This record gives sequence, structure tokens and C-alpha cells, in this order.
Amino acid sequence: MKEFFQVLDIDAVLALKEQFECVGHAKIDLNEARGRVLAEDVAAPADIPGFNRATMDGYAVRAASTFGASEGSPAYLEVVGSVTMGELPGFSVNRGQAARIATGGMLPDGADSVVMVEHTDSLDTHTIEVYRSLAPGQNMVSKDEDAAKGQLLLSKGCRLRPQEIGLLSAVGCCRVAVYNRPRVGIVSTGDEVVPCEATPAPGQIRDINTHTLAALIREAGAEPVTYGIVGDRYEALYAAFQRALKENDMVLVSGGSSVGMRDLTLDALESLDQSRVLFHGVSIRPGKPTMLARCGGKAIWGLPGHVTSAMVVFMVLVNPLLVHIGGQRPRIRPPVKACLSRNLASVQGRVDFVRVRLDDRDGRLWAEPILGQSGLIRTMVAADGLVAIDVNSEGLDQGTMVDVTLI
Repeated sequence: MKEFFQVLDIDAVLALKEQFECVGHAKIDLNEARGRVLAEDVAAPADIPGFNRATMDGYAVRAASTFGASEGSPAYLEVVGSVTMGELPGFSVNRGQAARIATGGMLPDGADSVVMVEHTDSLDTHTIEVYRSLAPGQNMVSKDEDAAKGQLLLSKGCRLRPQEIGLLSAVGCCRVAVYNRPRVGIVSTGDEVVPCEATPAPGQIRDINTHTLAALIREAGAEPVTYGIVGDRYEALYAAFQRALKENDMVLVSGGSSVGMRDLTLDALESLDQSRVLFHGVSIRPGKPTMLARCGGKAIWGLPGHVTSAMVVFMVLVNPLLVHIGGQRPRIRPPVKACLSRNLASVQGRVDFVRVRLDDRDGRLWAEPILGQSGLIRTMVAADGLVAIDVNSEGLDQGTMVDVTLI
């Protein structure tokens, strides 16, 4: 049996992503772009909104006309016109004058603020009293307040949320260049594994990893492609790997890195065209037997068969590479600070990822470790996050403040 070789630490594994290129890109309709990754920078072709715009119903005025105004000493202004929505005002406003305006209307030349209608009284059709003093720019947005012409609005690698979609529509970007969704093949292995819909016989288990990995892939903005369950035979593994690599941008082999399957998986990987195993073994727990190969420029991962191990490895190692080939900038998700509820032992030389449940007690947030074997999906269901115990640490004491990465 082959031993682990080229065991790497987490940082070394993450650095390998530079060996893999991004997927291609295409232009799509803006209404289809939510969740996609922008493939080019977008600059404002013009000022946004493009004109000085009222944000309140009231009167467009020069702020200086209202200085010192109060209920006891109102300012008296001459009404010189009304602004028609969606049209250019055909008049200007001078000091001592006002123009009726509705929310969204364009301020006439000379006006630099809007007094709310609630702060005025009409004396007649041509005169109003103003009871509040205004500052220039109050109750309005300037013509370039959202963006100035030529300003960078969105950078390449941005994942488009509804707010970015709205900004693109504001500048008339009806079609947008986005990276293709990476296709990720999932090959589940093991003679003891049966489909979800089957009733397991003694010694068999249902295929959990295909479904958890597919869900994680979708969360990352990629497209999972499943290839069913492959038995513990070299020819079947080799054929499945070949097909999956041909049809996808990345491949995950579930259950192909443990002691029982290691030699078969390695042999099948090494037999593929342009194949090079980059590492076999990572200094983490759970997930040490993880492997990664580069086959014709594509990544193929050998993940542990135990569901918790596979999920942790995906979150810590696979997801950053998937984000990279999808053209997406890494998303920063600040950890949550919490107090550890009990002592935790560890072994130096590896990073331990411990599942924890968060509990708010007496106004203080506690991280309660969830103990259990890595083959138990229940431990992941109960967990709110992961706590990493450093490679050089022998453990953490109860009460220690820890960083919890939410999952």
C-alpha cells in the first residue's frame, strides 16, 4: 500500500490555486445575472442620476433664502413655477423665490435645496411662508451623487447581488459580461454506498456526500454534475474520472482518498492524460487523506468518504479553488467571537477544525464543542460554525476567546 506523500499545510494547498485558470465568460441579460460573477470592470458612462433631484415633496429653493427662518420668524418666498415630473424645468430660481416640486423632480437652475411641504404654508397662489432653515444640498441628491462619469462602479470578480443589478440598470447596462458557472463533477465511490432512494442492506450506507457536496457547490455559485456511485474497481474509476474531467471544470471524488481506496484512486489518477498528483495528505483534522491532482489544467480532488471530513475539506480547501476558477474575488466573512465552553485537546502538527454550537447565555456568546465521529452528519447539522485549533497548539482552555467561522 502506498504511503502518504507530499503532505502539505493549509497555506501551501491554498497557494496551488494559481496553477489553475479561470473558466470562460459570456454576456447575458441583466435579469439573469443575479448570483453570477462579473467578468469585466464597469465604469459609469455618465453622471448618476444625471440631474439634481428632489427627495421630498415641497419647494425647490436657494438655501440662502431660508437662513434664520423659524416658526416665529418665517421666510417669505415668491412661487415662480412648478416642476413637471420627467421634464426639464423651463425657468430658474433666484434668491427669495421657490418652485413647487415633487419627489424625484429635477431642480430648476439656481435651486440648491428643497424645503419640505410640511415646513411651509401658502399665503396665496404666489407666496409661501417657510418655517425651517435649510443647508445647501438638503432634501436632494446632486447629479453625480450616486456616481460621477468615468467612476469605477463594479470591479471584475464581483458576485452580483440585487443591489449590483440595480446599479447596472441605473447606467443602462442591460447585458453584462459574466464568468460561466464552473461545472463540478461529483464521483461517489465505494461498494458499500447505495443511492438515497435505496434501502441499505447490512453493511451498506446511503450516499450522503453526493448531495451535501452538490449543495455546497451551488452555494459557491457553481453547477454540480453527478455521476452516481462507482464501485471499488480500477477500470470503473478510470472511466468515471475520464468522463467527468471531459465534461467539467473540476472533479470531486468522494471516498477515494482513504486507506481502503487510496491505491486504486491514485493509480487511476496517475493513469489519466497529463496527470500530476500535487499532494496526498493535508495537515488538518478531519480530512488528512485529501489529495489533489492536476489533469490537463483541471483540478480533481480526492475527498474523504466520511461526510463531516468531506464537508470541512470542501469549506477550507476546495471552495477557495472553486471561487478562483469561477473568477470570483474571495468573500470576506468575519468570524464570530465566542468563549469556549470546555477544554479542548489537540495534537501539534495539524490544524484541528472543531464543530461548535453557539449559545447566548447572560449576554455572553459561548462556543460549545460538538463531539462525534467524522462520519456522523448529525454533528454538522447541530453545528453553527468551526473553530480552528492552530497547528502549534496542544489545545484550548475553557473560557478562551475563539474565532468561530460560521457554516
